[in-house]
Amino acid sequence: MIKKKFSKLAKNVIDLEIKALQSLKKNINNSFNKAVFEIANCQSKVILCGVGKSGLIASKIAATLASVGTPSFSLLASEASHGDLGMISKKDILILISNSGETSELRNIIQYAKRNKILLIGIVSKKESILYKSSDIKLLIPKVKEAEGIVPTASTTTQLALGDSLAIAAMKYKKFGKMDFKKLHPAGSLGAQLKTVEDIMLKGNKIPFIDENLNMKKGLYVLSKKKLGFLIIQNKKKQTKGIITDGQIRRFNEKKENLHNSSAKEIMTKNPISINKDSLAVNAISLMNEKKITCLCVHKGNDKSRTIGILHIHTLLGSSIN
Repeated sequence: MIKKKFSKLAKNVIDLEIKALQSLKKNINNSFNKAVFEIANCQSKVILCGVGKSGLIASKIAATLASVGTPSFSLLASEASHGDLGMISKKDILILISNSGETSELRNIIQYAKRNKILLIGIVSKKESILYKSSDIKLLIPKVKEAEGIVPTASTTTQLALGDSLAIAAMKYKKFGKMDFKKLHPAGSLGAQLKTVEDIMLKGNKIPFIDENLNMKKGLYVLSKKKLGFLIIQNKKKQTKGIITDGQIRRFNEKKENLHNSSAKEIMTKNPISINKDSLAVNAISLMNEKKITCLCVHKGNDKSRTIGILHIHTLLGSSIN
């Protein structure tokens, strides 16, 4: 009975927030477009500020904006009047978040922004408030019913959703893509998912190149020295012509062929599978699984005849790609 009671309460809170988001969706208008344009074209920083729960939302939005290529940080409203206003420059954009728009701590910040002609974007629910009236761009969030009538829940959900929407829209406007995102997220699971083939490929002297006319007695020496289990075969123009794996060598031996006196081009598999250096490493794993192979050549652009690197399944697995 107790579990059922709390489950119902949880569903009620979620329903309130869903309704709030549905109302927010209806409120999106040209003011949102103007805000996105200004944020995306900001030549300095985007500074977010709020009080209480809105202040926490401001911090999250600032973090999201920064992560998608818009330099941002959040400012504590309580500290702004004690020197932190100096963090705001005239080229910055200031986003103030307040459900009521009348929070006393924001008044000094609003006055500072107006006095210094700093672009002010207000996220607020009351048109009659000082924040709404003072804002250069007004983003109106709906008046909503909070959980238990008093706890900031539905209102902060709309603030957060609006902030996320601004961040993603600005990202799209700036054509900030996966590779840009990758540069700002080098660590953790996101960084691993966004690693490219070039990030983890073996290159230079680590590539087991041999000439197509080289006899396999010398080829086996290179195979043993490089310890990768395969050889990349080139012609005199340094074009990749084929690949030889240790499996091929074993099968060749089983036929009682004269391995040592055979040339590399007699044994190799022609036109080895190659992948572009800018491809995601996860795509390389998928390709290996699909083709049932353990190594890939790596090329640049559309020129598959020039191998600039190699990938081995052990290298991929050791890079925590999944």
